[in-house]
Amino acid sequence: MAASSATIHSSKSAQVRARLNHPIIDSDGHCFELEAAFLENLTSIGGADLVDRFKSVFNETFMDPRWGSFSPAERAERRNLRPTWRGLPARNTLDLATAMLPGLMYERMGEMGLDYSVIYTTLGFGFFEIHEDDVRRASCRALNKLRAEMFRPYSDRITPAAVIPMHTPAEAIEELEYCVRELGLKSAMVASYVKRPIKYVEKRFEGVGRWAYWLDSFGLDSEHDYDPFWSKCLELGISPTFHSVGYGWGSRQSISNYVYNHIGSFAASAEIISKSILMGGVATRFPKLTFAFLEGGIPWARSLYCDLLGHWHKRNREALEAYNLDLVNRPQFAELAARYGGELAANRDAGAIVDAVWRRQMAGQDISLIDEWAPSGISAPEQIRDIFVNQFYFGCEGDDPLNALAFKPQGTPYNIRLNALYGSDIGHWDVPDMSEVAEEAYEMVEHGLITPEDLREFVFVNAVKFWTSTNPNFFKGTAVEREADRLVANGFK
Repeated sequence: MAASSATIHSSKSAQVRARLNHPIIDSDGHCFELEAAFLENLTSIGGADLVDRFKSVFNETFMDPRWGSFSPAERAERRNLRPTWRGLPARNTLDLATAMLPGLMYERMGEMGLDYSVIYTTLGFGFFEIHEDDVRRASCRALNKLRAEMFRPYSDRITPAAVIPMHTPAEAIEELEYCVRELGLKSAMVASYVKRPIKYVEKRFEGVGRWAYWLDSFGLDSEHDYDPFWSKCLELGISPTFHSVGYGWGSRQSISNYVYNHIGSFAASAEIISKSILMGGVATRFPKLTFAFLEGGIPWARSLYCDLLGHWHKRNREALEAYNLDLVNRPQFAELAARYGGELAANRDAGAIVDAVWRRQMAGQDISLIDEWAPSGISAPEQIRDIFVNQFYFGCEGDDPLNALAFKPQGTPYNIRLNALYGSDIGHWDVPDMSEVAEEAYEMVEHGLITPEDLREFVFVNAVKFWTSTNPNFFKGTAVEREADRLVANGFK
């Protein structure tokens, strides 16, 4: 049963929205796609055989549905990651239906206090990890076609994000062009990384490449040149948003505890792609392209910003000379060793001590790349600041009080604010009651963590900045077109 007019007007979020003089733009909500409808699309693309292969290879991703059929001993032996479970509303049946039925989601936007939403996939999270090329590409194509059809009647308030696989630049470009030119989509959920086999291991132990892997994040040290893809994003008016999970690598490999795997997952996947984009020079080569890293919050971003600047000051090309062991004053070291070394240095040649240190410390030196910042195109710390201020946006769930760190520099370098991008996360367990999402974001104002002006920046200004940065017409024909146009015309003030 849909929400009544009385329910809409009485919801906490509707009351919050009524008090604001600006829209609330949700840059990261979720739907839960009906698998049967997806499989029908996949069948039309590749036939029943492709569907069977999809089911088989999908079982090998972090969403493996067979986990429950394995005994604890089998899970330990196989190291099967515990998949997401009880991840959707159930007791709140209205919210479950809302996550699955776009028409109901559209009808309840006012109750949720939302004026406009960019809606991401749930089913498609695992598609990025499908290792068979044709199955992965067909799966993304079938899902994108389904999502475009699902939400097309509701485009004035909702837009679905395309699912873009990134195993090769050609694959990514082909799907992005199809989604924009053929389906009319205007936002894209892009994989944050690809698991690639370590070739040395694969050569020695055939077939283990999917378990002995490294993470390619498309910028620094990538296996491919992804610049054609970033160029295509600009050409098509797409600001890429990264929304991969970090399950199954790093510290998130529990076979028994989903909470353990989930904590920090989105922050980890956001950090790998953001560092790669910055250190690999993507941001400097494409200064007009903006990037959003979703659902990881602000603390990791503030920490990364400070760490990058700290490393710049001590490991830029000039600063590195302070650690050049060729410049050790050997006579001085020998004199100090004789005076203070005691038994530790007795009967030891001071020069041999320095040589041993030199061999160990210089093992990682590559004379052709002493300046590790060179690939980034960064030659001054202010460039790091400018990338974070002008090109990077950070997705935040509304109920996270640490979102306030975006607006409180707390003495970090250059005293900058970070671009917090509001995401409701409706459709997932993080939101037990969809009717309270806007109210939860407003609680930061009520608790004195941020000001009303900060809230406006969080839920409105930053969203318009981001989505119109590559596509000035992003909000044309939507319920927030007038307010967005006015904001742009006023220089985002």
